[in-house]
Amino acid sequence: MDPFGPNGETIIDYSIYDAKKAGFEKVVFVVRKFFRKDFESYFRKRIGDAIEMEFVEQEIYKVPAGSKYLAAREKPWGTAHAVMMGAEKIDGPFAVINADDYYGVESYATLINFFKKNKKQNQFAVVAYLLKNTLSDHGTVNRGVCAKDSKGYLTDIVETLKIAETKSKITYPTGDSETAVLSPDTLVSMNMFGFTPSYFKMTTTYFKKFLKEEGSELKSEFFIPLTLDMMIAEKKAKVKVLTSPSSWFGVTYKEDKPHVVKKINKLIKDGVYPENLWEGQAL
Repeated sequence: MDPFGPNGETIIDYSIYDAKKAGFEKVVFVVRKFFRKDFESYFRKRIGDAIEMEFVEQEIYKVPAGSKYLAAREKPWGTAHAVMMGAEKIDGPFAVINADDYYGVESYATLINFFKKNKKQNQFAVVAYLLKNTLSDHGTVNRGVCAKDSKGYLTDIVETLKIAETKSKITYPTGDSETAVLSPDTLVSMNMFGFTPSYFKMTTTYFKKFLKEEGSELKSEFFIPLTLDMMIAEKKAKVKVLTSPSSWFGVTYKEDKPHVVKKINKLIKDGVYPENLWEGQAL
């Protein structure tokens, strides 16, 4: 919710603006119940009727009937569970993004083009970025490293932790003081996906299994890449790896904020965005 634009615009504001311009018709916010009222009031006042908005709540107790979990748990179930919360509000192809990441204008158009060409319910997409364009100058980052086959379909996403950039290479720890090297052009997922509603039914099945195996843990998380890996392994879905010419940026560390503000101001200067994003509420 931090302001980044000249009139208090958040990163979410720019994402919604880009999505609407590309052809998306509705935004579904997934929030926690304790701040939903203030969050919804803020965005309805800011955006008005520029795009249809829905608000759904991700809560720990929202699990399939008959499922059991540790009562003392406080941490939400993760990104795949968050997406499941939108099932009743979504009836067509949809994109998933992180609210605190900037994906770039072209990324939304890339997904819209994919949806127009793809009519199969079990065909999904991930928008991948070059690793070198997703690093932080202020510390290590975690990234989903994507592997694809000769036809451009995802074979797996490996969640890779503590990736660091030095003057000569990009590395991550593999244990016992050992490190591995990644190419700057490695494709990574930044949690921008394209799904059809069939994703919800398949994910619910995997979530039930996840709760049986890890529901008794305090901090286990049900991630989107985990669901995709299972769907691919069981040949229930195919995931096209899409690349975007856009540059990703986000706030991994508080020290990243000045850099993001500078990037936003440059985009405004270049005419990508109006200085007052929602003035007139027309795109």
